[in-house]
Amino acid sequence: MARIAWSPLLRRCNNDCTEPDYKMIEKEVTVTNRAGLHTRPASMIVRTASQFQSEFIIQKDDYEINGKSIIGVMTLAAEQGATLTLIFDGSDEQEALKAMETIFEDGFGEVK
Repeated sequence: MARIAWSPLLRRCNNDCTEPDYKMIEKEVTVTNRAGLHTRPASMIVRTASQFQSEFIIQKDDYEINGKSIIGVMTLAAEQGATLTLIFDGSDEQEALKAMETIFEDGFGEVK
């Protein structure tokens, strides 16, 4: 189940909300493929995220990156077993989360 979150990177908010009340969805996933997030899985993440209007942030430890940036995803250096937090904010955030969960669960089509 995805939980509600707030991230300082996602500050877009209309006039009637404040930071503590500002919500988006968040989900923890684990990198399961042997080689981790190398170029091909990183490009799959960016291509999938780019199909949606929602903002997309990936957190690893205390580091946050734009999930629609190939350079950002590559800088995570997420190895097999790494836990990442996916954060989505926007009108199609549920659909974006579902699509991203699918590629992570599939191990990016690679041998686990």
